[in-house]
Amino acid sequence: MSRLIRFASLTAIFLASIVQSYAADKPDNLKQTLTQVSAAYAKLEPQSIRPAEGFIKYDYLIPAGYYKQMWDWDGFFIGSHLVQQGKPQYLKFWVLDFAGAIDSDGYVAGCITTKGPRPLMGRFAMKPFLAQGALIASEASGDYTWVEPIWESMRKVITYREKTQFDPKYGLFFWENAISSGADNNVALTNDPKDKSAILATDISTFQFREYKAMAALAAKLGKPDEALQYLQKAADLKAAMLKYMWFPKEAMFYNIRRDTGQPVRRISYNSFVPLIDDILPEKDAKQMIRRYLLNKDVMLAPYGIRSLSKQDPDYNNQAIIVPYSNWQGPIWINANYMNYISLKRYGFDKEARELSGILGRMVLADIAKWGSMHEDYNAETGEGLAPTPEESPNHVFAGFVGWNLLVQDMLQCEAQGKCTFLRNYGAAR
Repeated sequence: MSRLIRFASLTAIFLASIVQSYAADKPDNLKQTLTQVSAAYAKLEPQSIRPAEGFIKYDYLIPAGYYKQMWDWDGFFIGSHLVQQGKPQYLKFWVLDFAGAIDSDGYVAGCITTKGPRPLMGRFAMKPFLAQGALIASEASGDYTWVEPIWESMRKVITYREKTQFDPKYGLFFWENAISSGADNNVALTNDPKDKSAILATDISTFQFREYKAMAALAAKLGKPDEALQYLQKAADLKAAMLKYMWFPKEAMFYNIRRDTGQPVRRISYNSFVPLIDDILPEKDAKQMIRRYLLNKDVMLAPYGIRSLSKQDPDYNNQAIIVPYSNWQGPIWINANYMNYISLKRYGFDKEARELSGILGRMVLADIAKWGSMHEDYNAETGEGLAPTPEESPNHVFAGFVGWNLLVQDMLQCEAQGKCTFLRNYGAAR
């Protein structure tokens, strides 16, 4: 046996022993894991915060290591983490930096650099998180006045998305392609240039549903009751459309929908479970979906977290890919697991949520112990960090990834300390 193979085998055994030794995930064990994660993150977290420079007027957030740019949902999740750590100003800055890049049509790029918006596949539009970020930052600081000067620009972003990513026939939203969703090679979408904007998606529809509710909450705080009612009605209409076209009760599953035929894309992927983060399904149906799929070891639940694609899918794999697409066809993604964690807590699966937080905590600790940083995704079956590999990193030196994997600390704080500030609902749709 070669030294490399033997090392890989010993590492796998070591990681497995860690998980098994804490299988019960008792409160004391989680407190210990939280203490260790917090100590490690105290050194890593600052890498994700950059001082204002050039086009970017406020301190900004990056998934540090492999990436140097400010990205839409990466920054939202990092900023949300910093809110829980008592630093809401960074999420506010994230909002203001993106608001400063909104053009006269309401378009804002999903990636911003110090030299300006980054051209990526043409008009790579920002994902629906701007209003949610503004609301969370305002709630945490107790100050909403800073939103007033950018309010009309935020409304333009909503209108632009409704013009360019909304299908009035179904009342649902779509991505241009898989990579624009952030789940770069999601098999429930497509990157075929001949099949652009072809699939109505559960994730963008859910994110936009939450944007509407966040806009309604902000409008109420800013003394704009008519606009608040308008956004609540939009949220209610979107929720009704999702239940009508995307929810399949006999299968207890949300599917993406083809715009041309109205037929479901029957692939059980990360996006199928995003609607569970909010009040869209009746509780009975949500619990059935979670039990049948999310907590099923033959489908989504893996030894090291929750997979990004069903284990039963023919395309399921755990390859280390970052170019041309990051791999969402099986690996563990911390931001997706964070949303799944919220869903488990929302519907009363407290034991399973606690176990998930412990497993993720021990996995990132093993990653940091081995590499001095973290990876953007993990092998669902072994817990090994995947991308970026040293070969994929600049100068072939492991770059690491410090971004939304910081959310592991938030989940552990919720379980070990009862600090669960992120488990929020933006209010009910009309």
